[in-house]
Amino acid sequence: MTEKNHTNGRLSRRQILAGGIAAALVPRGALATTDMITHVKAPRYLGRADAPIQIIEFFSMTCSHCASFHNKTFPEIKERLIDTGMVRFEMRAFPLDGLALRAHAMARTLSAEKYYPMVGMLLQKQENWASAQDPIDALKKLGRLAGMSSAEFDATMRNRPLLESIVEMRQAALQDWDIKATPSFVINNDTVISGSLSYDEFAAKINATGT
Repeated sequence: MTEKNHTNGRLSRRQILAGGIAAALVPRGALATTDMITHVKAPRYLGRADAPIQIIEFFSMTCSHCASFHNKTFPEIKERLIDTGMVRFEMRAFPLDGLALRAHAMARTLSAEKYYPMVGMLLQKQENWASAQDPIDALKKLGRLAGMSSAEFDATMRNRPLLESIVEMRQAALQDWDIKATPSFVINNDTVISGSLSYDEFAAKINATGT
C-alpha cells in the first residue's frame, strides 16, 4: 500500500480465490449459468452512455483508499460531472484479496439498479465488515438488506466459475492497462490516473488529458 493507493498487482488467481477465506468453492467442473456470468461481467455505469468523458474505475472492496475516495470525493463527482452529462462513470472489480473478491461477487450478482447502492454501503461500512471476526457473515448480513437470501449468498460464495469471472476482470485490467493500484481510473481509454484524489485534484487530472 502506498500513501495514496493500495498496490498489490501480483497476486495470482489461486491466491485471490483462496484469500485466506474458509468458504469452500465448488469443483471446477460445476459451471455457473451463462446468463449469470454475463450478468456479473456486464458494465455497471452511471451517467449518459454517450457522455464526452468516459471513466472506468478499478477498485477493490477492501481498499481503504477506494473507500476514502468514494466516501469523500465521489459524491461531488456525481453531482458536478455525472449528473450534468459530462461523465460516464463505470466501476470494475479489481479485488486485491479473497474477501474483496467475495464482496465484489455479492454486489455484482444483485440486479443492476442495486449495484451502486450496495457498493456505496460496502465502502461506507468497510471498516465494520472487513475487520469483523467473521467478515463473510458480516457480508451476508449486508446482502440481506439488498434482498439477497442466505441461500443465494452461500451459493454465490461457492460458485467458482462466477468468482473466476471476476478474477478475469482483474487480469484484463492488468493486461490492458497495467493496473496495479487501487483506485485507478482510465480516462477515455487513453490515460490512467491513480489515487484517492480530492475533487479538485481529480478534475485537474482530467483537464490535463485534454478531454
